[in-house]
Amino acid sequence: MQVAAAKETIFQVNDLNLWYDDFHALKDVSLEALNNEIYAIIGPSGCGKSTFIKTLNLMINMEPGVKMTGEINYKNKNLLDSRVDLVDLRRKVGMIFQKGNPFPQSIYDNIVYGPKIHGIKKKSELDEIVETTLKDVALWDEVKDRLKSSAMGLSGGQQQRLCIARALATKPDVVLMDEPTSALDPISTLKIEELMSELKKKYCIVIVTHNMQQASRISDKTAFFLHGRVVESAETGKIFSNPEDKRTEDYISGRFG
Repeated sequence: MQVAAAKETIFQVNDLNLWYDDFHALKDVSLEALNNEIYAIIGPSGCGKSTFIKTLNLMINMEPGVKMTGEINYKNKNLLDSRVDLVDLRRKVGMIFQKGNPFPQSIYDNIVYGPKIHGIKKKSELDEIVETTLKDVALWDEVKDRLKSSAMGLSGGQQQRLCIARALATKPDVVLMDEPTSALDPISTLKIEELMSELKKKYCIVIVTHNMQQASRISDKTAFFLHGRVVESAETGKIFSNPEDKRTEDYISGRFG
């Protein structure tokens, strides 16, 4: 009988501070995200949630005037210490945005875009990646007969699942999701949530969400951000049923934010 292995630490963030020019956006943020778990980041608008998630694959570096101190350890390597290979980092740390943003190409070409950049040219390999990743996001049966059709013809929920498949095609370790269902109807939202619960068997998932019910339904751990700080971070059940900080309780009960 096999003993379940301890979950691997994917991100260990220590005393992270971030400034946009003179604005101190993140203050002494520390948290740990493990493999095979969903980590939800909650908090009111402007509290630093989206800024934080963009530090985990250094997309934040594309914004002007950004300065960071502290540590963002990804698999024990501090992303702020050395000249990180950004192409490789973003292959391993995939990102899904608020609105599905497929390329104006075919469904097939959307999926193979990343693998081709990373040197996979053989058609049989690319075909297999397309089928596997579309099955992973429960989209294969819906689109297998129109892979050469434009991705722009898909519904909003299908486009979002396609974008998740596109991120998975490069075989990442981590999937970052910034409000991935906020533009979707309830049925599409439920499909994405079911998908996340399946995906965590293979990946570490970090999700920013305004939806308290979503965070409580799908995440293993939750961090509550306020004014650029982590007020509280714990098992999701504890955050929602027995928070230690009154500000957390006030937020999740709808008294502010």
